[in-house]
Amino acid sequence: MKNLQANEYVPYQMNYIKLVSEQNIVKGLKDQKEEMIHFFSSIPVFKQEFRYDEGKWTIKDLLLHLIDAERIFAYRALRIARNDATALPGFDENEFVLASQANEREFESLLDEYANVRDATISLFSSFSESDVLKLGTASNASVSVRGIGYCVLGHELHHKQIIIERYL
Repeated sequence: MKNLQANEYVPYQMNYIKLVSEQNIVKGLKDQKEEMIHFFSSIPVFKQEFRYDEGKWTIKDLLLHLIDAERIFAYRALRIARNDATALPGFDENEFVLASQANEREFESLLDEYANVRDATISLFSSFSESDVLKLGTASNASVSVRGIGYCVLGHELHHKQIIIERYL
């Protein structure tokens, strides 16, 4: 189903979407949940609050960023699938990370929250019909589709997983 048109995603999100090989969004969300929990669980404790450079996020920050972004993407998908024509604003991920206090939390609580949010996202995307996923709306000043958002959720995580592997581990 991944034959996306240019009006189905914010242009910079193509960098995420092109990382996704799974065509079925729900299957991808389910498989990725297990993969990411295993990946994050394998990170040594001493690396969880490591920053590869001054001012960069820690792995805890990155994990909570993935959780927050997935919530926002899922909310956008819901609004668009329900025919809400309201233009949805972007968000400043850096401000979210600063306010999140991820490094004050236990890593296990972050993993639990990730699993719960992913389960909600799986449930939401499982509820969408074939026509729902093709619906278009506006987010971050760009035209996006429900399915474009789904592929973005998957690709966004793959993007950050690559960064963790290259710069943190």
